[in-house]
Amino acid sequence: MSKKILIIEDEEDFFFFYTTMLEGTDYTILRAIDGKEAFEKIQEEKPDLIILDLLLDQMTGDAFLKQLKSNPMYANIPIIIASSFSPRSYKTIFEIDPNLIFMEKPFTQERLLAEIKAKLG
Repeated sequence: MSKKILIIEDEEDFFFFYTTMLEGTDYTILRAIDGKEAFEKIQEEKPDLIILDLLLDQMTGDAFLKQLKSNPMYANIPIIIASSFSPRSYKTIFEIDPNLIFMEKPFTQERLLAEIKAKLG
């Protein structure tokens, strides 16, 4: 059975970037453009992994992360953070979840696939 990856990304170009990189893999790709929509998708689909942009409309990525990790039903979903800013800008997110993987945009397809595989096995 195919693993589900929820990509929380409001920029159309970056979402296309992800889908192109993941084309031909066995992953099912889901998309949400903001935190509210992401929670709806998580409840409906229960993804195996989340790729999260930190700069979102309506709810910042770190606020989304805090809310997700506070819910025992979803707290164990692995998260890959993808941001144009360096991880030093977001030190507090690692306090929420020290197991986060942080990838600074842009990154390579090889790196994305390696990080997904590391989280999903």
